[in-house]
Amino acid sequence: METGSNSDSLDKAEISNGRGNKLGSMLPKIEPFVPKRDQNHNPRELRSWAKRTGFVSHLSGETGTASSTERFDSSTGFHVGKSSRDQRAGGSSPKIEIDPVLGRTRPNMGVEIEMDSGSGSGSRQGRKTVADGNGLGEKVEERKVGLNGNGVENGNGKGNGVASVTPLVVEEKDEEGKGGRDVEIGMYPEGEEQGHEGGNGHHPGLKVGLRDNPGFGALIYYGLQHFLSLAGSLIFIPSVMVPAMGGTDKDTATVISTMLLVSGISTILHSYFGSRLPLVQGSSFIYLAPALVIINARDYRNLAEHKFRHIMRELQGAIIVGSIFQSILGFSGLMSLLLRLINPVVVAPTVAAVGLAFFSYGFPQAGSCIEVSVPLLLLVLICTLYLRGISIFGHRLFRIYAVPLSVTITWIYAFFLTAGGAYDYKGCSPEIPSSNILVDECRKHAYTMKHCRTDASNAWRTAAWVRIPYPLQWGVPIFHFRTSLIMIIVSLVASVDSVGTYHSASLLVSLKPPTPGVVSRGIALEGFCSLLAGIWGSGTGSTTLTENTHTINKTKMASRRALVFGALFLILFSVVGKVGAILASIPLSLAAAILCFMWALVVAVGLSTLQYTQTASFRNITIVGVSLFLGLSIPAYFQQYQPESILMLPSYFVPYAAASDGPVHTINEQLDFSINALLSMSMVVTFLVAFVLDNTVPGSREERGVYIWSCAEDVATDPSLQLDYSLPGKFSSLCCCSSCLRA
Repeated sequence: METGSNSDSLDKAEISNGRGNKLGSMLPKIEPFVPKRDQNHNPRELRSWAKRTGFVSHLSGETGTASSTERFDSSTGFHVGKSSRDQRAGGSSPKIEIDPVLGRTRPNMGVEIEMDSGSGSGSRQGRKTVADGNGLGEKVEERKVGLNGNGVENGNGKGNGVASVTPLVVEEKDEEGKGGRDVEIGMYPEGEEQGHEGGNGHHPGLKVGLRDNPGFGALIYYGLQHFLSLAGSLIFIPSVMVPAMGGTDKDTATVISTMLLVSGISTILHSYFGSRLPLVQGSSFIYLAPALVIINARDYRNLAEHKFRHIMRELQGAIIVGSIFQSILGFSGLMSLLLRLINPVVVAPTVAAVGLAFFSYGFPQAGSCIEVSVPLLLLVLICTLYLRGISIFGHRLFRIYAVPLSVTITWIYAFFLTAGGAYDYKGCSPEIPSSNILVDECRKHAYTMKHCRTDASNAWRTAAWVRIPYPLQWGVPIFHFRTSLIMIIVSLVASVDSVGTYHSASLLVSLKPPTPGVVSRGIALEGFCSLLAGIWGSGTGSTTLTENTHTINKTKMASRRALVFGALFLILFSVVGKVGAILASIPLSLAAAILCFMWALVVAVGLSTLQYTQTASFRNITIVGVSLFLGLSIPAYFQQYQPESILMLPSYFVPYAAASDGPVHTINEQLDFSINALLSMSMVVTFLVAFVLDNTVPGSREERGVYIWSCAEDVATDPSLQLDYSLPGKFSSLCCCSSCLRA
């Protein structure tokens, strides 16, 4: 290839790949050249960068206006500069054009691109040679990577990451012909470049960006929409816990109101002082399994008086201790160190195990009223999968509101069944507790009436119109070592879940992940919000809901302001006692049926995290498979040591009763209780197995899909990153933003 001999050959980009394909079909757009920071090249030092590459920038004083012969080849996306003949006539070195938007230099050079036919069959890459006026060349290598910035390719040449991100690796050579450096240049199809647009943090695929303000009415609409799409996760946990604790329908309504209040407060705090991502905080399924383990302990089975309040105070004490540990983990900076060991191969099976842990509860409970639960499951699947593309007045209602819409329709259907006498049995009353029923015929139908009738709950009749949940409303928390140790480990698992959610959500709404300091700040605030949950007595800790990424993806809404407006409505609903009463009146079979869908969704969201890794890697699939299998099998081993529980508890609660009768026996009974409880929970075992294997089995960063977080230099050079993650107003300086944001 000749350079400098023919000016016409340098006025355009030539592609020689054996077929004459144009570069535009393969490389839609190239971001201006930026040297890698990890190679000790600071993009802000344009003078030194120009000297190293043989160019002279505008900063050196040798500037000139761009010639009319310079143009931008729209078919390739490359800037094509003057020919070498014109360059020799005008000066000893080519000029550097400074991009007016990014402030980065863009060299005027001729470009010639050719395909590399010598690449192996297991790779898919192209090469180009960029010729400048001095006859020097640059080789450009294309490779597909995942969204986390890692080059990911499997053996068949198909990238396992998200195909929409395709960077270039530019290898520059100096005048002595020495090997140069690799520089990643991100490219996005459909004309989108990596970075923030317009200073409002608006991701190209979103209707409302992170910092957008669509107006007061739109903020209310989008905020309510976001929380309604997460209704299944926010309101149905008390329907499972409170009856198991021996609580009344009124207690269920009160706990639901308390959860709404804590969730609203936690979401607002997290939006301003946490990770600042649009993530709803609330009672997570992660805390449901340990709560059921404590509830079904042998010590609480035979309590006659105040059983509900006693167990709730026990849960409060455990949650408070676990939340303090989580806050220390975040504020001390230990979470920043732990991030190096938490990657998708650990997060994916751990989150999936959270949903799989409830397989013994889901349909066995929903099957108590199959004529109601099965139609609900079918309806939510139809709305979610088959009707998701239908738009009504410009809104995909079936896709966004699948859960509340399906529950409402099925609830109305169950009401007509009840009103029509489908569950009327001669001489039997649904208001009489099953323990007081003397007629054998009525005792047989008591279970059906309780789970199927829409008027079986008396929450509406007993709940007050206005009731403000207040701290310590159930009494002073009870602290025990055995339950506190359980919640400490569970808070660690919740932190791992949140790390995966932070990373996935950041790529959906901001294009750039947060810094380790921001992640630590978010985890610390989650611990503080769990402390509030423990003080108020919601029964579970507060953490980032795993389903957030699914909600953002389907609603295309990521505004922090909208989320705050929705949280304010949540707080308003929490003080209206009848709202909690209505939600508590949903038949238990309906709640169990919708939870089957929500738990399955948690499994799917967890496994989707593997998209950032090489999913075809034998290492990864082995670790995930072994982790999930042992995460289900080891708890099954611990659960078989409970002959008394099988006789005393319903079958769907037996897996959560292993803490008192497990096989571990030491000199300390409280330690026995904790170990047996922890090893009977699928998510804990899965996390431990995946964590050990992923951090000990050899594997490249690309193969493992190691999370890449932003660093302090990114914050210093990118104002939009500061706007996305920095604390609001003067809190940045008051809270030592340099350590909170850039650690």
